[in-house]
Amino acid sequence: MLNILSALGLAGLCFVAWLGSEDRRIVSWNTIFWGIGLQLVVGGIVFGIGSNVVVWINDLLNVLLDASEAGARFLFGGDMSHFVPDPGRSPGPGVAGRWLVRTFGDPYVAIPGDRLGPDQLNPGFILAFRSLPQVIFFSGLVSLLYRLRVIQPIVKIFAKIFCRTLGISGAESLAGAANIFVGIESAIAIKPFLPKMSRSELCAILTSCFGSIASSVLALYAGLLRPTFPTITGHLVSASIMTIPACFVLSKLLVPETTTPETFGQVPDDPEDAQDSGKEKPNPVDSLIVGALDGVKMAVGIAAVIIGILGLVALVNEFFSFLTQLPWVLGDIFQVVTLQNLLGALFLPLTFLTGVSLPIPFTETFGENWQVLWESSVIIGRRLFETNIPPYISLAQLAQTGVLTPRALLIVSYVLCGFTHFASYGIFVGGLATLVPERRSDISALGFKALWGATLATLMTGCIAGLFFTGNADSILGLPTP
Repeated sequence: MLNILSALGLAGLCFVAWLGSEDRRIVSWNTIFWGIGLQLVVGGIVFGIGSNVVVWINDLLNVLLDASEAGARFLFGGDMSHFVPDPGRSPGPGVAGRWLVRTFGDPYVAIPGDRLGPDQLNPGFILAFRSLPQVIFFSGLVSLLYRLRVIQPIVKIFAKIFCRTLGISGAESLAGAANIFVGIESAIAIKPFLPKMSRSELCAILTSCFGSIASSVLALYAGLLRPTFPTITGHLVSASIMTIPACFVLSKLLVPETTTPETFGQVPDDPEDAQDSGKEKPNPVDSLIVGALDGVKMAVGIAAVIIGILGLVALVNEFFSFLTQLPWVLGDIFQVVTLQNLLGALFLPLTFLTGVSLPIPFTETFGENWQVLWESSVIIGRRLFETNIPPYISLAQLAQTGVLTPRALLIVSYVLCGFTHFASYGIFVGGLATLVPERRSDISALGFKALWGATLATLMTGCIAGLFFTGNADSILGLPTP
């Protein structure tokens, strides 16, 4: 039943996008059919015939995640660091053994089970000392791979698939494919074509920017969920790939194409090949260093945004708390009113369409299913203001305590995989407008449409995950078989 609900959710989300269309008379059925079809193909591979491939990708990327902690471990305590523990280190003695070590050995040696051991650290410590340094490492690694031209051929393959199946222009296909690996930098590859692009193309490019995540932050999100969802890294990669076709489907529903794009039917070549042919390119080490320095800016920006936004959210909730002192029933109403609950109520119908749970009134499981639906909706809604990081932390905690089912954990993990929050609005809209100043007014007008379309696209990706979830939670989540 829940799988059917997830399938119906695909149509429901398309209908919601169509309601906000600039011209409801124009519907690109080819883009809808092939966009959903590509998602189903990737979903069938991820959850079916190619599940072992996902596990292999996950294990490969987890090796990179563990390697990315080497620098942070060196800076924050060495091999015995509390904040960045060595995954290969022996777990150590039990309770009695720890007492013996404390009595007869060095009392300051970190031992698992201590109050400040790795398993007892606050998520904020994990974010600051482990996750943000991973952003720096992966930013440098992606920059190095781009310099060695490892990523470009893969991007070109995806771009050709999108262009030929979805019936969209080559430029927006190339930008969307690049968004699987990078952020706003993907627009640089199509900079020569931006001035003459249609509004529909610009909306599609912005939507794919909002709907995907860059490789540099993939490690950040994966690190937050790995203890609860061991194969999360591979699934985040698949979510990034699946969301791009959904972004094109929903952006073309919101802003239909009314002209013939300049690059329709052909994927343009990388302009760097022509522009830099006579220039001396930086050596790989320079690319690694520059990428790492860009990662530092990104990590500082992430921390600054979290501090600013969470402080603002707390201030709004304090205002609601003050309103609880109002007389009569008004004070009782504001007992349950918080910004998080308001966003949860706003996203409740959309979360229901993903199929996280089906609370049927007057049944024994109504209360449990309603709690799963409500908590999932609150987590998804919080992303709009709080970015992805606090919701991912809450998701891991609720899944670990059993509040959320494995199905809800999988679906919400896929939904959260995207930059669909207000903090990224200025980055993508401002970044694209900087590349083509003469189209600034069009880009600004399309910003919130693209953000809305990307939000629906991530929910559509959650529907795909729910459609293929058949109850085999241990194999999908990578949990050890009891």
